[in-house]
Amino acid sequence: MTQFVDWELAARTARALGKTGPAVTFEEAASVVSDLRRLADEAAGHVAAFTGMEARPSPVRVVDRPDWAQANIDGLQRVLSPLADKLTGNGDPGPLGRVIGTRVTAVQAGTVLAYLSGKVLGQYEIFGADSGQLLLIAPNILDTERRLGADPHDFRLWVCLHEVTHRTQFTAVPWLREHFMGEINAFAAAGDAQDEAWAERARRAMSTIADAARDPDGRTSVIDAVTTDAQREVIGRITALMTLLEGHAEYVMDGVGPEVIGSVAEIRQRFNKRRGGGNPLEKVVRKILGVDVKLRQYAEGRAFVETAVEAVGMPTFNRVWTSPDTLPTLDELADPHAWVQRVCV
Repeated sequence: MTQFVDWELAARTARALGKTGPAVTFEEAASVVSDLRRLADEAAGHVAAFTGMEARPSPVRVVDRPDWAQANIDGLQRVLSPLADKLTGNGDPGPLGRVIGTRVTAVQAGTVLAYLSGKVLGQYEIFGADSGQLLLIAPNILDTERRLGADPHDFRLWVCLHEVTHRTQFTAVPWLREHFMGEINAFAAAGDAQDEAWAERARRAMSTIADAARDPDGRTSVIDAVTTDAQREVIGRITALMTLLEGHAEYVMDGVGPEVIGSVAEIRQRFNKRRGGGNPLEKVVRKILGVDVKLRQYAEGRAFVETAVEAVGMPTFNRVWTSPDTLPTLDELADPHAWVQRVCV
């Protein structure tokens, strides 16, 4: 099996570079963990009632930042190692692969995860051996609620509503996880493992990163710089799917919110302001890592879901989960009524 990444080194790098969480006593930490587990269970009932989707039970893990990074490293290793075999024919990675080396790639991966480990509030991790697991990152949730001055109960339930919606999507829709994994395999199959192609894309990536540093608010994409035309077609489909999933979770958390969270409007206002902030250096990092793309997915996906549900109601909107053919395209995300006409009428 081809080994592009020293995964143990990636984990050590993430632990070494990751920021420590907020100062808490043992009793406070235990209380947060207990609260999040209870609220995740409560959120499941709210999400089921609001969406009409029946989720299968799956694990809930309340973790710290290193544990979150390790869970993602485990999942990435499980997914990327077979993809590396496909890209290289299960052979030698070639001169460029040897120059870059598994250790350099590991440090890069660990650095990315260290950065994200301080930003992510929760995640439904689907790359695990089983159907997936819900991760709630306790120190980040606690740190964010303090920075926002939010009511702890309200903010924690609000976060749980979002993440439990993702769990519902992947467990209530039997084909969704397999479809997503299939798209990842399609991405790898559409690649070009030739050294010259990789070298040229590496040069374009470095130029793109420099552009991002000069213009943090631009729409520079490192992904576009390092992918083939065929891969960008796959990325378009993956982007459409992720935009739907993120927008659906945003719509559900805010739709349920007013009924069970007294301060939801204030939380949303403060949270959106925080999302759009950051110093110039952080904006560059977010752009390089693709975080800005995810932020746009929240807004664009939510607008799609809201418009579609208002047009046809939630039960009919749920036809979106029928098969890959009923998922919206990128064009339909910008024109929800076109999707409604195609799928719901």
